Amino acid sequence: MSGHEGRLELTWTNKDKALLSTGDGKYDYAFVDPADRRVAEVRLLREVERIDAVTPAGRPEDLPAPTTDNLLITGDAMHVLDALAKIPEYAERYLGKVKLVYIDPPFNTGQAFSNYEDNIEHSIWLTMLRDRLRQIKPLLAPDASVWVHLDDVEVHRCRAVMDEELGFDKAVATIVWEKDKGRRNDTDISSAHDYLLIYASLGTKWKSVRNLLPRGAQDQRYRNPDKDPRGPWLQGDNGTTKSGTEKNRFPVVLPSGRVVTPKGRYWPFTPESLELAKSEGRVWFGRDGDSLPVIKRYLTDVQQGLVPRTWWTADDAGHNQEAKRDHLNKMFPNVPNPFDTPKPERLLQRVIHIATNPGDIVLDCFAGSGTTAAVAQKMGRRWVTSELVDETVTTFTKPRLRKVVEDEDPGGITLSKERVAADDTQLPENVTPEEAQGFNTTLTRIIGGGDVRLTVDLSKELATLAKTAGDGPLDENETKALLSLLKKFGDAGQMDVTKEAKSQLARATKTRDQVTKLWHGGGGFTHLEVRPSMFTEVGGMVLLAEWATQGALTEAMCAQLSVRYEPEGVFAGRSGRVRIAVVDGMVGPGTIDAIVDQLLDGENVEIWATQLSDDATAHLQQVRPRSRLHRIPSAVIDTYRRKKAAHSPFASKTTEEDGEIDG
Repeated sequence: MSGHEGRLELTWTNKDKALLSTGDGKYDYAFVDPADRRVAEVRLLREVERIDAVTPAGRPEDLPAPTTDNLLITGDAMHVLDALAKIPEYAERYLGKVKLVYIDPPFNTGQAFSNYEDNIEHSIWLTMLRDRLRQIKPLLAPDASVWVHLDDVEVHRCRAVMDEELGFDKAVATIVWEKDKGRRNDTDISSAHDYLLIYASLGTKWKSVRNLLPRGAQDQRYRNPDKDPRGPWLQGDNGTTKSGTEKNRFPVVLPSGRVVTPKGRYWPFTPESLELAKSEGRVWFGRDGDSLPVIKRYLTDVQQGLVPRTWWTADDAGHNQEAKRDHLNKMFPNVPNPFDTPKPERLLQRVIHIATNPGDIVLDCFAGSGTTAAVAQKMGRRWVTSELVDETVTTFTKPRLRKVVEDEDPGGITLSKERVAADDTQLPENVTPEEAQGFNTTLTRIIGGGDVRLTVDLSKELATLAKTAGDGPLDENETKALLSLLKKFGDAGQMDVTKEAKSQLARATKTRDQVTKLWHGGGGFTHLEVRPSMFTEVGGMVLLAEWATQGALTEAMCAQLSVRYEPEGVFAGRSGRVRIAVVDGMVGPGTIDAIVDQLLDGENVEIWATQLSDDATAHLQQVRPRSRLHRIPSAVIDTYRRKKAAHSPFASKTTEEDGEIDG
């Protein structure tokens, strides 16, 4: 770490450089100058295919509507993020509008970068992370959050970089996710968790926009045995507490007429609060009016959700083996071990639920198998995802997302499984279905094998009953006769009630799985790919690529200038009062006159041409002094260098004062 103007920073080899993918669709990188044309160029996106599915009839109306404005992009995240932010037709949809960024970088020291020295491996990883964060930042909505998923190899360094790029005051929390419920025996310490670092544009104020988690089983503790019109309420324990003051120990007359005063304990209320609750009908004395008083706490009065915690268990959010065994392996049965550590859909469901609402935009620029996009689609969110490796997109990502929209993916969060009480069972008060299921499982383990026996001494129990019967059916002489007879039974009165006790307890805690279909298909997405560079290098000279001619060159130049490509006559587009003209060929005085003749009063022009006559620049200054003329590709590359020197985005700007584009 080093200090810069009082701020701590993490330093690494080549931190002042940019990272360039040189492996043509592989994770193979080199450090280059940030002004290098291969980094600074804004690549075009080409449509490969549009995939749509009809929203099925009969789909529940309370589910979020399937989204259609989604993008799957094949190509380096560096080019994808630049295109989203700088090409106008994408920038107007995504710039400052992405609500959630979730990235699970598919590279770790010692794996993807195994051919580099250790310090270079870390430098590559950190530079890539830094570059992507810088590109992501302009895309974030004012209330957005960024989630970075890591193991413990780079998490400490990642936190330092995120502090530097996003702001240390934007850090929200570090989630620890139990990724594996098993245990490896071939290592020193068996790793069981990953980390998710959360940073939010609003910092700690993000809690005002993030969503609470569903209360789930906790809500099932609320019952309504007395048919209270205010709905389910929580009974609590026996109505007393271990701590309190003498003001909380006083006699209470029950509806049955019995007077009760807690001994060694206290009421959790004062006489005044009890009377107020009674006047409002909020006190429960049991079904027969002879139980200790409990002041009701209604479900409608509690917070409608749970604040997320930093510890996510595999039971709550799924685990790697769940994703591999129960989902991907079934979706791609002919591909052995498609991914080593796929993320379960339940994990992404929780992230997306907390951070977004239906219709919000979710971005994942390291798609992998496409889990983020698949879950976003099923939850009614719009999404953009990209993947560098074309084979991964062709084999996994695209087929998976196609299956999702066509309702051919029954796994993941398509179905919701909830444990509920069996139809013929009324669970005991304050017992959830999950607790009842666990009890039943434990009960079977304890007394199912026959080692534990439950017995009742009938003689002793009947004797006790007879002695305490009070106004029972036997008179005094009959009771004495019964007790005399019971003495003769002795040990013969022992009865094994194991089977019956287990049966009754099992019936009282019987549960079942309730399966609900949450995703029914529908919506769609566009598959795009990053186009090749508009430049090529021959013998040390930078030239235009063969494809970058005529209209293709015009569109590519508009992307470099962040100008919307809108061909109109000789013009490719406009920026304010400045028209853009791109000419694939020679521009001389005659061509300039033809272009200027089509300008309206008060308009100027930026002309970009592959060839210029010697007198072209002077002629343009004579006929339209506030216009400019540039040669392709040299002037484009010079613009990249000026962009670096100015530390400003490359996007060309029009000034209201002179109507010129800075280029």
